[in-house]
Amino acid sequence: MGTVFSDFRKLLARDDVHVIVNGTPDHWHTFINLAAMKAGKDVYSEKPLTLTIDEGRRLVAAVRESKRVLQTGSQQRSDARFRLACELVRNGRIGTLKHVQVVLPAGLHGGPFATAPVPEGLDWNTWQGQAPAHDYVPQRCHLYFRYWLDYSGGTMTDWGAHHHDIALWGADCERTGPVSIEGRALAKPIPEGYDAPSQYEVHYEYANGVKQTTISTLRNRFDGSIAPEQSKDLPEHGVKFEGADGWIFVTRGKIEASRAELLSEPLQQRKVELYASTNHMGNFFDCVRSRKPPICDAEIGHRSVSVCHLGVLAIRLGRKLKWNPEKEEFEGDADANRYVAREQRKPFTYEMV
Repeated sequence: MGTVFSDFRKLLARDDVHVIVNGTPDHWHTFINLAAMKAGKDVYSEKPLTLTIDEGRRLVAAVRESKRVLQTGSQQRSDARFRLACELVRNGRIGTLKHVQVVLPAGLHGGPFATAPVPEGLDWNTWQGQAPAHDYVPQRCHLYFRYWLDYSGGTMTDWGAHHHDIALWGADCERTGPVSIEGRALAKPIPEGYDAPSQYEVHYEYANGVKQTTISTLRNRFDGSIAPEQSKDLPEHGVKFEGADGWIFVTRGKIEASRAELLSEPLQQRKVELYASTNHMGNFFDCVRSRKPPICDAEIGHRSVSVCHLGVLAIRLGRKLKWNPEKEEFEGDADANRYVAREQRKPFTYEMV
């Protein structure tokens, strides 16, 4: 067994550590990634890359300044089916892209939950980090942290970080974002229970005219597995690109189209050739050696999870929001702009890294 550290900064100070894999809970990703950049380490970071849009802006700037390699763990980019779908769409195979439908598994809906003694060996204060302090509740920790807004954004930021990444890739919006967002919750959270949206519907519009709808489905469990037989008529999670001349649907292990030949016929003219990777972790280590950008660099990871954060906020506020993807701020909306960053509980602030 290797050395165990209670403070990640001591690990990053070691000269014999050159690369880190950041698989911490979502609300710790950015602090560790920023500290790694400062320490001169390359990083493979689990998605969703950030907890807030402000964190993403800071991380992108840190990567540019440090010139370190950061790969976001959105591994669908290194799957041939997803690349094929996006490359066909980008090359006009389905005509002008009109609409993208993103379907995500519904999240957990439960509570209230009872407090319990903190398990031996768990530093609950540090685990909570920048989030507000709470008494220990088992359902706040471990697998279930994703369903609390203190630490994550439910399936919108979990599976959404994967599928929104593909939606942006196919729509040629991977380094920008939507200009308007409107969302609503389809199930109210239970007091003292999970508070991240569990069932929802969000509508986005992009400057290039593409519209996107993101919905949750009860067909898939929160872990992405297929739910019981009675849910077979509900939509399957994945990404569907709809154009003037047809549609293409892609999810893990499957790609379909309105006509089979849309997938099989060679492109007569290939104007866009997307970054090709067949192994996401392998691509990261190749880029560590070559110093070339990875297939899912910091800005791409930031932009894809920003779509998720914007969706969560639109659901919470329950009204249409106008977003400026260049300035990364809401237009004339001070109330919405206060959610771009979060208050951080001391001493777990940017100053610690």
